[in-house]
Amino acid sequence: MTPIRFSREEIAAITAKLRPWFRDELEVELRDLPAEMLIDFLAREIGPFFYNRALYDAQAVVAKKTDDIVEAIAGLERD
Repeated sequence: MTPIRFSREEIAAITAKLRPWFRDELEVELRDLPAEMLIDFLAREIGPFFYNRALYDAQAVVAKKTDDIVEAIAGLERD
């Protein structure tokens, strides 16, 4: 599987979320390089779990909508 890649802007936004959490919860000041390394690790090792979950959720939505369409079409049948 191709690893998830983030743009520089996305990495900056993720880092902006990580730094305060690390500071407040772990009392660790997270610098740029370690933050980027952590993001890379999470994207590579944990990202696929989130990605797959999103696919399953999207598949469930599509299946529900398909069922709704089938019911709507069945309701158009004439006797």
